[in-house]
Amino acid sequence: MPHTPVPADELAARLNRLRRAMTERDPAWSMIILDNKIDLYYLTGTIQEGALLVTPAEAVLFARHSYECAKRDSLFPDIRPMGSFRGIAEAFPDIPETVYVAARTMTLQKLSLLQKYLPFTATHPVDDVLAALRSVKSEYELTCMRHSGGVHQYALEEVAPALLRNGVSEARLCSEVCTALLEHGAMGVSRFNQPAAEDVLGVANFGENSLRAAANDSPTGTVGTCIAMKSIGSSQRRLREGDTVLLDIPCGFRGYHTDKSISFFFGSLSRHPKGARIRAAREQCAFLEREAASLMRPGAVPAEIYEKILSCVDPAFRPGFMNACKFIGHSIGLTMDETPVLAAGFRAPLEAGMTLAVEPKIALEGIGLVGCENTYEIVAQGPAQSLTGGCDTLFEISG
Repeated sequence: MPHTPVPADELAARLNRLRRAMTERDPAWSMIILDNKIDLYYLTGTIQEGALLVTPAEAVLFARHSYECAKRDSLFPDIRPMGSFRGIAEAFPDIPETVYVAARTMTLQKLSLLQKYLPFTATHPVDDVLAALRSVKSEYELTCMRHSGGVHQYALEEVAPALLRNGVSEARLCSEVCTALLEHGAMGVSRFNQPAAEDVLGVANFGENSLRAAANDSPTGTVGTCIAMKSIGSSQRRLREGDTVLLDIPCGFRGYHTDKSISFFFGSLSRHPKGARIRAAREQCAFLEREAASLMRPGAVPAEIYEKILSCVDPAFRPGFMNACKFIGHSIGLTMDETPVLAAGFRAPLEAGMTLAVEPKIALEGIGLVGCENTYEIVAQGPAQSLTGGCDTLFEISG
């Protein structure tokens, strides 16, 4: 069930792994202070306004809004109400001079408030330690992602084709697909690992709109609902025969995401003057996804996989490959954009239990973006296994 709490032994294992990783990094570490909602959920099983303090001997979640909700939702053993950060100082009178924080998401305002009551004078970032811990999923986490993947596959491969019809808008189509996801147990939003990241639904694009520059680092462009929201899709752009359709709509279960894109052609490719090129681009993307999955094994180096896939791209499609983005896949879990990335510079080998979304896409000038994307689990033996279905899915949809 979606409202089942994160098991207590799962939370304890994560906290133990964090302490071990910190001791390897800095044997003299004495305190970590975290306030980001994703970090809090990972380590305590609840998302609240507050702060988590971790020392080699203690771990306390101070919850402001809402303590009652935190106690109801979480099996974390030590949750205390907090009126202000002064309460932390009363509980931890011996604050060290240097503390570790998540520098990527800790705001200057929050840091200032903490320092007002807690007399530390220096901070060190703990982001890379947390990212490394989250990159390898436990069996509990993989179970959540496998469930998400099953819902995801059903909604995009089975439900979405039946929703394509003359005159439907991008925004309406996106909302209908998201409704199908919700009705089958999805959590309803997707999250990004950014300081001020918005929770978003996803994107539905027709034809040329998929080539528009997006507001994030993604090959999928969009005109969005308006200038202020580059997501979901336009309520004015209506589907018509001869359009390419790209759905890039994430799914999630119990906080854990899967990512999947699927493309369609609305009409008959035989009647489109560039139908053969559209079909070839789509087949190229499916080939590249399968090739990447075959290479993603424990010990493989992400940067080398990226270079290998680039070398496999048909020269005819290289100018539009990935729509100018410099990656072909990304890790995924509690947020959409985790590490490692299938891109240049990522040299740490893959490990069993990692989960990555592979998303080869090709921009066709004057036509639209075609491609595919699925989320894969790195397994101990053999190629990576898809959690979200296939890449050779139904393409032509009769108008």
